[in-house]
Amino acid sequence: MTPRDTLTGVLLRATALGLASGGRSSSGLSALALRGPLPVPLPLTPRAVPWAVGGELLTDKLPVAPSRLSPPVLASRVAAGALCGLVVARRAGAPPGVPVVAAGLAAAVASALGVRWRAAHPGVRPALVEDAVSLALAAAAAR
Repeated sequence: MTPRDTLTGVLLRATALGLASGGRSSSGLSALALRGPLPVPLPLTPRAVPWAVGGELLTDKLPVAPSRLSPPVLASRVAAGALCGLVVARRAGAPPGVPVVAAGLAAAVASALGVRWRAAHPGVRPALVEDAVSLALAAAAAR
């Protein structure tokens, strides 16, 4: 068992992927899909990742993009985070309960923080910073 497969390592990676999913809902699961088949029935393959991430990165900048705190959008981000926790736990052979909850909560927190960030820092550049942070966090945690 490697340090990343300990319960603490699983919990930290799940939480980081949840935070990434709260920033960009496709980032966590996409990063995990690039590392190998997902042990959950999702139609996300390495070939679909650029479309999922690219589409979200573009549409997020549009003025008609819904608030990430609206109930359906927030629910999808929390679900994406929780699924990241499940994938990380399953791949490590760890119990999924705590990582799933931690990743889902982290996604909710990151969603709220993202709204505050964007309100305090309007414009495309801060949105690109948020993109970069979400993608880097997802890539690091999915390793």
